[in-house]
Amino acid sequence: MDSLYLLILFSYLLGSISAAIITCKLMGLPDPRTLGSNNPGATNVLRIGGKKAAALTLLGDFLKGLIPVLITRAIGGGDELLGMVGFAAFIGHLYPIFFGFRGGKGVATAFGVIIGLSLPVALVAAGVWLVIAKVFKISSLAALIAAMMTPAVGWYLNMPESQIYMLAVLVLFLIWRHRSNIEKLFNGGEGQIGGR
Repeated sequence: MDSLYLLILFSYLLGSISAAIITCKLMGLPDPRTLGSNNPGATNVLRIGGKKAAALTLLGDFLKGLIPVLITRAIGGGDELLGMVGFAAFIGHLYPIFFGFRGGKGVATAFGVIIGLSLPVALVAAGVWLVIAKVFKISSLAALIAAMMTPAVGWYLNMPESQIYMLAVLVLFLIWRHRSNIEKLFNGGEGQIGGR
């Protein structure tokens, strides 16, 4: 039982490491929480620092969702523990203890979690994101639509029930964290991918 709690704590702490803030600091860029959308995530880093900084941020955020799930799977963790560990990493990204609980919106970290749980579900989500992003050129819209589909896709592809419930809660958090983006979408003011 103690090892279970330690694994969940490790996942949260790993999720709390902000790839955006660290990348910007190492590359001599402004803190992403002070420019653009003020969000420490890859889309905002793209606006203020370019493609290389955004790619590093995206990779870092993705890996901190994927790694805890892979570790848990490697040590024989069950379906419920896999979901809990992934969710802990996701919450760490949203509410990082190292950065005053002021984190990003969680899309890349959520994708890392999903790909660790089910590659087929992740591939469907990635495909939906790519199509919507290509057509509308709006990252938040693509992310929200892709995320909202994942519980249904998980159910269709026979994911464990506990993980489907976890995905549903994760989606609710993503919607909540994107509430300002949703308002801008309705008002026609949401920025496009690569826009400054």
